[in-house]
Amino acid sequence: MLELNDVLLEGEKTTLSMMAHEGQLTCLTCDGVAAGGDGRLLRWLHAMLGLEPVASGFISIDGEPLTPQTVQSLRRLMAFAPCHLQAVGQVRVYEPPTEQEVFALRANRDVPISNGLLAEEARRTGASGQQARLLAVAVLLQRPVLLVEGGVAASAGYLRRLAEAGRTVIATTRDGGLLAAADNVVEIG
Repeated sequence: MLELNDVLLEGEKTTLSMMAHEGQLTCLTCDGVAAGGDGRLLRWLHAMLGLEPVASGFISIDGEPLTPQTVQSLRRLMAFAPCHLQAVGQVRVYEPPTEQEVFALRANRDVPISNGLLAEEARRTGASGQQARLLAVAVLLQRPVLLVEGGVAASAGYLRRLAEAGRTVIATTRDGGLLAAADNVVEIG
C-alpha cells in the first residue's frame, strides 16, 4: 500500500491524502488547463518516488515512511513508466530530476530484459510507440508498485490486469476511459 497523508508539495496550496492498495488501479487526475495540467500530476508521481520536495505530511509504502534514509530501498519497490523521455540538453541551472533521470535510476538498470520479451510486453500494453516500450520496461521490472504517467484508455485493461494480479498501480490521466476502469479516482484540487 502506498499512502499519502496530508502531503503538501512545495509551491502547492492544497494537501493530498490518499491510499493506493495492492490489487487496485488508482488514477490521479485534475482539470488540466486550470490546475496546471499534466506537469502538476507528474509532480505527485515524483513525490512518491522521493524526487519532489514535500513541505509537510508524509508518504509511506507498507507503513515505511519515505525519508532521505529510506528512499533508496523504497524505490526498489517501485517502477516508473513515464509517457516519454525528455531529450537530454545542457543544464544551466538546477532543475528537478527529469523523467529520463528517474527512469535511469540504478535500481532500474540492473534488471536484464531481452528485446524479444520487451517487444511482446510492449504489444500487450495497448499503448503505442515509446510509451508502450516505457510501460513494458516498468512492468518487466516486476516491482509491487507501478507508477504510470499519462495513462491512456487503450491501456486500461492491461493496467487492470496488473492490479488484479496484486500490484499497486497508480496512473496519472485525464482520459475518461482509464478513469472509468479505475478502482479509485483521486481529483487533485
